[in-house]
Amino acid sequence: MAGKEAPPAPAAHPPRKAPGGWVWEEAQNPPKRLRGGEVEVQEQPRKLPKRKIVLLMAYSGKGYHGMQRNVGSSQFKTIEDDLVSALVRAGCIPENHGEDMRKMSFQRCARTDKGVSAAGQVVSLKVWLIEDLLDKINSHLPSHIRILGLKRVTGGFNSKNKCDARTYFYMLPTFAFAHKDRDVQDETYRLSAETLQQVNRLLACYKGTHNFHNFTSQKGPHEPSARRYVLEMYCEPPFEREGLEFAVIKVKGQSFMMHQIRKMVGLVVAIVKGYAPESVLERSWGEEKVDVPKAPGLGLVLERVHFEKYNQRFGGDGLHEPLDWAQEEAKVVAFKEQHIYPTIVSTERRERSMAQWLSTLPIHNFSATAIAMGSGTQAPSPVDGRDGDKD
Repeated sequence: MAGKEAPPAPAAHPPRKAPGGWVWEEAQNPPKRLRGGEVEVQEQPRKLPKRKIVLLMAYSGKGYHGMQRNVGSSQFKTIEDDLVSALVRAGCIPENHGEDMRKMSFQRCARTDKGVSAAGQVVSLKVWLIEDLLDKINSHLPSHIRILGLKRVTGGFNSKNKCDARTYFYMLPTFAFAHKDRDVQDETYRLSAETLQQVNRLLACYKGTHNFHNFTSQKGPHEPSARRYVLEMYCEPPFEREGLEFAVIKVKGQSFMMHQIRKMVGLVVAIVKGYAPESVLERSWGEEKVDVPKAPGLGLVLERVHFEKYNQRFGGDGLHEPLDWAQEEAKVVAFKEQHIYPTIVSTERRERSMAQWLSTLPIHNFSATAIAMGSGTQAPSPVDGRDGDKD
């Protein structure tokens, strides 16, 4: 009808800006401009590419309720809460990916438990490859959480599924190995060569495949997932920190269940101190229910994760880098010296977690705590997030 104006076109949502002239989303229907009588289509903004990468992470776990994020729960802060916030603020993922981490295909190698630290955690995710990505993420993280390295990986890479093995270490004051007749916190105690040899002989018993149903919770002796393969476990020579002698126990395995490593350490400590016979080790791998003592979580650290099969297949194809992190080793060592070791030492001196736990061993009952489960009987299935690699 003459004189009637056409309704105004709906306003287009402007594209979100990113560093370097990139945009998150392509603009719809790019406008045309007339120039010299010719129609020229305005150049379409470039779309920021999204690529699968892995990040090498180090963090001090004190004050955090583990690694894995609990979306919708702000009561218990986790390492991933701080990481996701930094990723969003750095501009390498949109905000809605932080709310639903599946949208960026996020996966971690190990779900470290409350208070557990890491010097070589690896997470995989899809991000926009903006300039200075590593520095920008770190600028939004606290000093006790660092991204030490970044590498491109294959599009279908999953850090948990592609991980062949994990190496943890457990740092503890050596008075934990003192005989039960000595004071529970004798700081003058020094680990002898003979006792270190005994410790390593017992730790070596864990090598191979065993049924570790007594070294976690909610696992029955007939559940296949209770069988775990340990490649090596040993104690290194002791060293002093602030006048207190410490030792580091290292363990490498395919994967670990919740509390498994802490119970493995706890049982060896109890045997060396004289509270339990060596025979309890063999008994703990049988069907009988054994109450295995659990050492404090303070000294447990995820040291590194291994990708041997991935490196063999893709590490030398000319397109991808091997995931060995050799160039980042100096950063890893520096982070442990600055944030992990001092936290363990100062917290042990202040809170005496090892001494308090040792004081419970005299009343610990190492005999069977429940009737052995009959054939075909299983414990309740573990709740979500409790199975897999978590200690």
